[in-house]
Amino acid sequence: MTMTSTASATSSRGWNIAIWGGQIALAGLYAMGAWFHFLPPEEAAKMGAVWMTEVPIALPRFIGIMEVLGVLGLILPAATRIMPHLTVWAAAGLLAIQALAIPFHAIRGEFEPLPFNLIYVVLAVFVLWGRARKAPIAPRA
Repeated sequence: MTMTSTASATSSRGWNIAIWGGQIALAGLYAMGAWFHFLPPEEAAKMGAVWMTEVPIALPRFIGIMEVLGVLGLILPAATRIMPHLTVWAAAGLLAIQALAIPFHAIRGEFEPLPFNLIYVVLAVFVLWGRARKAPIAPRA
């Protein structure tokens, strides 16, 4: 192994660790969000999510289910190396949730959650880019 390949392997390992950190952080944030979407609307409203009392209950439940599926997709395919490309699709799906959530909250004048939405966006883009381009995970042989 040459000096260049050693540095490259170390760099690749570092990127893999960083992207795993992003995957775990994003999964944790979305797991908390999913839990929130399964609360009774009145309880969620007490915590600031008044919108949940103003929409059909199916909407927050649907969002919660999609978030749970996204969390599973972020971790399981990459960890098991069974169809790890699904991790990229999960990150894209969670990014789509934010592409809908940000204008929804902005139109309603709910600007408090927007900085958090941007954190979700940054993490999702990082995981999407990282697992698609920088440090993809090879499928199990």
